[in-house]
Amino acid sequence: MTLRARLTLVYGGLFLLAGMLLLGLTYALVSQQFDRRGENSVSCSDASATHTGGSSEDLAKCPATPSAPAGGSAETRTGQKYTSDVTPANLQENKAVEKAQDDALMALLTQGGIALGVVGAAAIGFGWLIAGRVLQPLQRVTDTARRISEAPAADRGLHERIALDGPQDEIKELADTFDVMLTRLDHAFDGQRRFIANASHELRTPLSLNKALLEVAVRGADASPEVRQLGTTLLDINARHERLIDGLLLLARSEAEVAEHAYVDLADVVEHVVDQLPGDTVPDVITTVGEAPTSGNPVLLERLAQNLVENGVRHNVPSGGWVRIGCRAVHDGSVELTVANTGPVIPRYEVPALFEPFRRLGADRLAGTPGSGLGLSIVRAVARAHGGDVRAEPRESGGLVVTVTLPGLALVSVEHGSGSCEQLRQGAGEVREKAYRN
Repeated sequence: MTLRARLTLVYGGLFLLAGMLLLGLTYALVSQQFDRRGENSVSCSDASATHTGGSSEDLAKCPATPSAPAGGSAETRTGQKYTSDVTPANLQENKAVEKAQDDALMALLTQGGIALGVVGAAAIGFGWLIAGRVLQPLQRVTDTARRISEAPAADRGLHERIALDGPQDEIKELADTFDVMLTRLDHAFDGQRRFIANASHELRTPLSLNKALLEVAVRGADASPEVRQLGTTLLDINARHERLIDGLLLLARSEAEVAEHAYVDLADVVEHVVDQLPGDTVPDVITTVGEAPTSGNPVLLERLAQNLVENGVRHNVPSGGWVRIGCRAVHDGSVELTVANTGPVIPRYEVPALFEPFRRLGADRLAGTPGSGLGLSIVRAVARAHGGDVRAEPRESGGLVVTVTLPGLALVSVEHGSGSCEQLRQGAGEVREKAYRN
């Protein structure tokens, strides 16, 4: 039940409860007044009364009752004797008065209940409108938070603000605090990305210089075998550092919003990535691809597939291993890219750590396995930048099954307003060829 409905029920319930109490109190007061009049009234207009030991004022206070029939005697509340000649007309009149009083009380309850119901329904309706009016700023805060959480890229949503206008009440204070939090988060994310990008660019220059010096030293005519071997080792280390910096740059870039979308078929991307594998790849690579059209950045999507395939080949068993690669379009309009491989057994609780930057499991880092630990981090960043996601499931016999889900071509066209499917397909071959050359 929504807060608006709960507030409406509280308003309506309190109003109905107050109305019922007021109606009950009115009924009690009117009934008490009728009883007092009945006790203090006596019909003596048609009766002749004689009394002993008292005044006529005492007799006037005594009602005619069936216990004092005509010609009989009775006592007043003061103990004085009187005889009353009460006619049947007097009794009939008293009964008529009592019936009229009962009818009046019943009418009070009936008509009061109807009026209370009508006014209560109106109060509930007004309470619903008032609650909606009061909670409208909260709905605005909720809508903003939902848009930020559902944004494909975090930076696009964090630039949005509520900017609520109105009196300085609790809701205005909540909205302003939320805006301040968004500003700080926005600055934090921007600062993180700028630091990664700047650090990567600054590190690229000395690495390029080291590479040039090492190549000159290794290729020199007077270089000894020891110098050549040392230079080759240092060049391998330098190349690994370059891959690390490239990965950081790509990670910072892929976490940003994908502004321009082009037609991409994951089947073509997978085939191209598999063709780039060395011919002496130890695990058997098995591909089962179907048409999986989507829209996005071709370079980033190719890197996504490349990281998945390289991870499947790199983290495998020494012999008898395999890597299965498949892509397909699913019934809900999205497309899937799945890479499964053999390899060491991975505990299920350690799977989330695979997607963290610079995190590798077990003794991989100590064993000298090539790689920077950014592969799956880049995969997740690219997938989320395209409005998709990635999940990993460990195999019982060892290895991992990684599935990337991306919006299909039709879903991307509707969401981003990037034109029809046919328009996105135009020039697809040229776009893919350009991406592959890059």
